Amino acid sequence: MVISNAIICDAQAEKKADVRIENGIITEIGLNLVDDVKIDADGSYFMPLLIDTNVRLHDSTLNSKNIKAISKEALRGGIGHVVLNADSTPAIDNEVVLEFAQNGLHDLDGAKVDMMLNTLKEDATLSNIAILLKKGAIVPYMSTIAKNNLAIKIAEYVQMYKVTLFCKAEDNSMIQSGVMLEGDMSSQLGLAGIPDLSEVLHVSRMIEIARHFKIKILFKAIASPRSIYLIDKAKKEGVDVRCEVSLHHLLHSDTACGNFNTTAKLNPPLVCANDVKLLQEALKNHQVDMLTTLHQPSSPVNKEVAFYDAHYGCEALGDALSLYYTKLVKSGILSMSELVKLTVKNPASSINKKAGIIEVGQKADALLFNPHAKTTVQNSQSLYNNDVLDGEVIMSFQGDKITYFK
Repeated sequence: MVISNAIICDAQAEKKADVRIENGIITEIGLNLVDDVKIDADGSYFMPLLIDTNVRLHDSTLNSKNIKAISKEALRGGIGHVVLNADSTPAIDNEVVLEFAQNGLHDLDGAKVDMMLNTLKEDATLSNIAILLKKGAIVPYMSTIAKNNLAIKIAEYVQMYKVTLFCKAEDNSMIQSGVMLEGDMSSQLGLAGIPDLSEVLHVSRMIEIARHFKIKILFKAIASPRSIYLIDKAKKEGVDVRCEVSLHHLLHSDTACGNFNTTAKLNPPLVCANDVKLLQEALKNHQVDMLTTLHQPSSPVNKEVAFYDAHYGCEALGDALSLYYTKLVKSGILSMSELVKLTVKNPASSINKKAGIIEVGQKADALLFNPHAKTTVQNSQSLYNNDVLDGEVIMSFQGDKITYFK
């Protein structure tokens, strides 16, 4: 099979060329390639499938049905690999739950799905990190509600197994009562707020743990510009820390919570308008390492309620690449190659994988994306409901498996 007239885009560059795929392997990249089976890309992007390492299941409920649904939806959005959050129900903090979850990974129709492990059990004691890593969980996850003695033990395991620690920076005493960012908007709505200090304090703490133990930490869904400054400063000092930011925090401020809009109730909470600008500047200045859709779908019974009682989260997975392209590439914030770096190469590195470069000899984990198509978001649980987006995923290649979306 030959894909002709494509724009090949990876984390390094983009160029116009044809691609030959044989038995699921890219065997040739060049001009005017000939084959009995030929697909005219007509200027569409041929690019790597995206990776999202911050995805939750429907109502955060861990079961086979929800895993299969998320796999299919992810691929439709251009995402070929997702890593499920560990704080599901039940949480992935023991062998029984991990095995139960892994049983749901068979015969998936869409994206590859992997599990992270929760380093803390519900009673705040340590899970059996070593066993869970050996049994197939690919990274450990830790909320900074963990006390210092436990955080240090977790760091020692991370050091021993040479994995990246996925870290959610939050303060238990501050997040229990608040439901959105503490500020003017929370005051107008009469809702308890969460100060951004909740995140910043624990980013500082975990940077020092990473420095001391010489471990890798990826801070998940960072929302505070101050946190990004601290992480970037630590990187320059040689500390192996990275930060992930969600698409929503780059585009929406806490004013989206107006009229008690529960779709905008996110964890971490949306920030003020000035901080959104600072987050965008940090993205432009290459201070952000990874992007996520922060996908967290909920049943209407858990969202169409009072703001205080509503579950956190919104949906974006099925429109992921179109959203990234429209909101970040077409707007001039990122180039397409930079987007691939932030959504493929760097996420892959965080789970000890290599991806993001298209070259001869590798498995075809790629997609065709038509940037000229128009789509309209039709999802009441999306912050982008009724938005007209540029671009559409036409087809995906997962080795010798080809999926058509038109």
